[in-house]
Amino acid sequence: MSQLETTVDRSVEQTTDEQTDDGDHEKFAHVVVPASAVTEAYITGTPVTALCGKTWVPTRDPNRYPVCPTCKEVLELARNLRDQHG
Repeated sequence: MSQLETTVDRSVEQTTDEQTDDGDHEKFAHVVVPASAVTEAYITGTPVTALCGKTWVPTRDPNRYPVCPTCKEVLELARNLRDQHG
């Protein structure tokens, strides 16, 4: 079993941060695998890295924001690859 298959099979947790790009503030819920990394980050204050590459310390309710399009695309691609090879 590949690293990708192992990673995709784990639970996915969406977390939130505020991104700033040229003064335009956009909020997204980012996807972090495994989900346990988010829980640990909430407790310890250590940063997590989303599938899109964004690194931050989660502090907000992800249910209030749309899912990051890049995270969603990466997750769907990984699931498709797993299904093709699985």
